[in-house]
Amino acid sequence: MGKSRTKRFKRPQFSPTGDCQAEAAAAAAAANGTGGEEDDGPAAELLEKLQHPSAEVRECACAGLARLVQQRPALPGLARRDAVRRLGPLLLDPSLAVRETAAGALRNLSACGGFEVCDDMVTKDIMTPLVALLKECSAGLDSNEMSLQEKKDQNRNSIENIANETVNVLWNICECSSRAVSIFNKEGCLEIVLKYLSRFPTNVDLAISVAYCLQTVTEDNPELLKSFSATALNMLESALLSPVSSMESLLLKTLVAGTIWNLKDIIPCKSQAEIINALLKILSEVLGMDAGEMVIQMKEAETQRLKTAAEAEEILENTNGDDLIEDDEMEGISHKRRVRRKTFVSDLLPPTDKELRETIALLTAQQTALEIIVNMCCNEDPSDDEWEELSSSDESDAFMENSFSECGGQLFSPLCLSHEVHTALTNYLIPKKIFEKTAFPNSIAVDLCSRNPTWKPLIRKMNTIQCRALFCLQSLVSLLDVEHLGGAAALQTLAQHLSQLLFSQPDFAKHVDFLEAISSALRALLQTMASKNISQCMTPDQLMTLCKAGIHSSNVGVRVNVVSILGITGSVLAKEDGTLETLKNIGCFLLEVTTKDPSLVVAGEALDALFDVFADGKEAERASIQIKLLSALKEFQPVFKMKIRKEGRGNYSTDQLCVLDNVKMNLRRFIAYQETVEKRLTS
Repeated sequence: MGKSRTKRFKRPQFSPTGDCQAEAAAAAAAANGTGGEEDDGPAAELLEKLQHPSAEVRECACAGLARLVQQRPALPGLARRDAVRRLGPLLLDPSLAVRETAAGALRNLSACGGFEVCDDMVTKDIMTPLVALLKECSAGLDSNEMSLQEKKDQNRNSIENIANETVNVLWNICECSSRAVSIFNKEGCLEIVLKYLSRFPTNVDLAISVAYCLQTVTEDNPELLKSFSATALNMLESALLSPVSSMESLLLKTLVAGTIWNLKDIIPCKSQAEIINALLKILSEVLGMDAGEMVIQMKEAETQRLKTAAEAEEILENTNGDDLIEDDEMEGISHKRRVRRKTFVSDLLPPTDKELRETIALLTAQQTALEIIVNMCCNEDPSDDEWEELSSSDESDAFMENSFSECGGQLFSPLCLSHEVHTALTNYLIPKKIFEKTAFPNSIAVDLCSRNPTWKPLIRKMNTIQCRALFCLQSLVSLLDVEHLGGAAALQTLAQHLSQLLFSQPDFAKHVDFLEAISSALRALLQTMASKNISQCMTPDQLMTLCKAGIHSSNVGVRVNVVSILGITGSVLAKEDGTLETLKNIGCFLLEVTTKDPSLVVAGEALDALFDVFADGKEAERASIQIKLLSALKEFQPVFKMKIRKEGRGNYSTDQLCVLDNVKMNLRRFIAYQETVEKRLTS
C-alpha cells in the first residue's frame, strides 16, 4: 500500500469564554442562520471591530472570530471580507492579549479551513507577520527589561502563550502548504522553534506544539536538514532523554522520536544502531502502557478530586457564612478576568481537568508511536552494499553520546532497517505490544467514557489506536521474518485472533476505518502464510462473508484488500483437491468485481487475483471451464483497454497507470494461456 505518512492529531477547537460571550453568541447565531439579515453579517461586524481603538474590543472581536471560523458555512463570508489580511496585522498589535487572541483565531481558521484555506493564507502573506511574531516572541523571552520579578513572570507567561498559538498556526499552514515550508526554511524559523523547545522543563505544552511542528517540517525536507547543527541535534537529544514526569512529557518524547526519525539521513553512520535502539525503547515504553487501565484510574481520580473539592467548599460555606461567600464571589470574578485569556486560548491538549489531559496525552502518544513504527517499516529495502555495520546496543539511554556533536566529516549515510534493526524490534517486544493493541478497547473504560460528555471523545481515540495497531501489524508482518514474528504457530494464532476480531462484530462492514485496517492486516498475514506454506485458519465461508461485505464499501482500499485476500486464498486452494465449488465461487465473485466495480484500481486488482487463482492446478482448470472464464475475459478485454484510455489520465496517478498497463499486458498473456487450457480440456 506504499508509505503511510504520520497523521496529525486533531486538537480540540477553541471555545471562547469570559467577557467575549456576546461575540461567541453572535458566532453561534450565524451558524444557525439567525445572526442577521446577511449570512456573513456577524463576520462583518466582528471584522469591523478589529480596527477599534480599544484593545479589549479588538481582543473580543478576535475571540468571536475564533468561534465563528469553526462553522464551515461562515468561511466563504470571511474569505469575501478578507479576514486573513485583517487579522494578520493584529499579530503585531501593541497589546499582548490581542496578539494572543488574533493568533488563536488564525489557528482555528487554519485548522478548520483545510488545505485550500491554508494555501490562501500563504497567498495573502500571512507568513510575514507570523514569522515576525515568532521572532519577537523569541526576543521577548530573552529580554530582562522589566525590573519586578512578578511582572517579568507574567510577561513571560503571556509571551509563551502567544508563542504556543503562533507555532500552532505555523504547524497547520506548513502541513498544508509547501510554500509555507519553503518560507520556514528561508526565514530561519528552525532556530527559533528549537529555542521554544528548550523550554520543555517548564512549559511542556509549548514544547509539544513545537515537536508537532518539527515533525511536519522535517518530513521530506532535505533543505531544512542541512540547517541542523550539532547544537540543534543536541537539543533534540535533551528532550528525547528527559525524564518522564507526566503523560504529556511522554508525548513530547514520542514526538521528538518521530522528528529524529525524519532526520535519519544526517545521522552519523556509527550512531545509527544506537539511535534506532533509543527510539524503539521509547516507543516500546509508550506502547507498553495499558491505556484502558489509565482511563479507568484517571476517571476515578477525577471523580474523587471533584468530590473532595465539593465537600471542602460545602464545609467552608457552612463555617464562614454568607458574608464570606460574597467575598468569594467577588474574588471569583476577579480571578475569572485574570485568567480569562488563558482559558480561552486552548493548549495543544484540551484546557480541561488534569486527569483528562494526562489520559489524552497517553492515547495520543500511543497513536503517534504506532504511526512512527509504520513509517519506519515502510522504508525502501536497500541493496546489500548499502547496509551499514550496525549492532544493537542495550545502552539506549546514552545512544547519542558524541554522535550529534560530531557532525563534521563523513556522516549522512541513509538509515535503513537492517537485520539488526529487525532484531531490535523484537528485543523491545514491539510485535507483541502491537498485537495487544489490536484488541478492542477495554469495555469498562469505554462504558465510563460513554457516561461522561467530556470523556466520550476518548472512545474514538481508543478505536483509532486499535486501527493504527492493525496497520502497524500489517507492516511488521510484511517486513519481519517469520522467526521474528514467533514462527508458524504464532502466525496461525494471529490469524485466529484477527478472525475473532472481525466476526465478533456483526456489523463490521459499517465501521469503515476498522474494516480497512483489519483487511489490510489480514491481507499481509495471509500473503506471508501462503508464501511460507503455512496452513490458513480462516474458512472459505468466512472469507466469502468478509469479501461480500467489503466489496460494497465506499473505501477503495477495503475493496482492493478483500479482492487481494480472495486471490491469495484461491491460489492456495487451487493446489488442493476437492476445492472445485469454492474456486468457482471465488472466480464468479472476482469476475463480477472486474466488470462492475467503478474503480480501475479495484478492477485491476481483481484481474490480478484471477490470474493468481487460475494460473495452475487441476481444480482451477476445471473451475475456469465451468464458469466460462475465457469468454468472459475476452469480452472484457477491449472494455478494460478503453477504460484505461478514457478514464486513466487525470483520475489516477502515474504509478497506478503503470500498474494498470502491466495488468493489461498480463491479461493478454493470461487469455492466451486459458485458450491452451480450454483446448486441452475440451479436445
